[in-house]
Amino acid sequence: MLVRMFEPMTLRGLTVQGRVWVSPMCQYSCLPSEPGFVTDWHLAHLTSFAVGGAPMIVTEATAVTNEGRISPWDAGLWEDQHIRGWERVVTQVHRVGSRIGVQLSHAGRKGSVYAPFHRRSGSVPAEEGGWATVGPGEDAFGAYAGPRALSVEELDGIVRSFAHAARRAVTAGFDAVEIHAAHGYLLAQFLSPLVNKRTDGYGGDDEGRRRLTYEVVEAVRAVLPERIPVLVRVSATDWSEESPGGVTGDLRRTVELARGLEDRGVDLVDVSTGGNVPDPTIPVGPGYQTRFAHALRTDVGIPIATVGMITQARQAEHVIATGQADVVSLARAALADPHWWHRAAHELGHELPWPPQYRRVLDRHVF
Repeated sequence: MLVRMFEPMTLRGLTVQGRVWVSPMCQYSCLPSEPGFVTDWHLAHLTSFAVGGAPMIVTEATAVTNEGRISPWDAGLWEDQHIRGWERVVTQVHRVGSRIGVQLSHAGRKGSVYAPFHRRSGSVPAEEGGWATVGPGEDAFGAYAGPRALSVEELDGIVRSFAHAARRAVTAGFDAVEIHAAHGYLLAQFLSPLVNKRTDGYGGDDEGRRRLTYEVVEAVRAVLPERIPVLVRVSATDWSEESPGGVTGDLRRTVELARGLEDRGVDLVDVSTGGNVPDPTIPVGPGYQTRFAHALRTDVGIPIATVGMITQARQAEHVIATGQADVVSLARAALADPHWWHRAAHELGHELPWPPQYRRVLDRHVF
């Protein structure tokens, strides 16, 4: 039986042996005393998915500047010293037989906050390792500390920071680079009329609001070897009833954005939702975001990925087989079962190779 989720997929010079990938998931596990440096936790966490059969893994949001972190516990690639830790992770993932991409990010006004499992919430004060945040303007996200509006010169610097981080990703051996333009972080802040009230060339209309994202994409694409694909994660809707503005469910703005990304050499658009509006009302359910990916896929010529409460093998297979998306990304389901891919293969009658150290599982019919 043909199982679509295990079909190879080629993006530029990268061939991935399957279409169900690991979605970026922040671990908040760096040491604040060693900002941005990944630890043994990241090595074990990411390698576990490779051992479990995941064909492609995308790292957590990895900051392109020190002030671009979501929290003091976030990973980074803003300096050359960060390369070695990531190189160690990439090497081990490759040894197991999987591919790995890095998600480059700047948190903007949603930075300098406590990790979700910390005893406190909200913005981290300077005396505890926090920093002043930046954004399109001075409007705060909910109860977070208000940001400082970025100047045009500072935006040029952020674009360069993404490009420098992409170069370091190549040195570390990553197979792909994803640019984080979703979930209310800096690029998503600039994309949304609900947040970006600027009247200069980086705001004012949809073209202006897309400018920063396009400049980042162009800068990253320019420094990468031709063989390395560029992915971009976007939020298809802000889930806001405040106005017909924002990035709304009609997808007009997102389709126009994605077409521009395609024109600039992006190889895949990773479709998620939300992040710019605190406490939105979201109709959560199995595959609740897939409809956005499906709608986008009909209007854009490059592959589309989807994510969001896709947990079962047959559910993921249905999404891919019916053309709703080219790739399904797993998050919580992968955390719950890092061997999800081996279980899925068994359920769907596909032979997926096991690492030799684990092949004894097959002798005892564990599944």
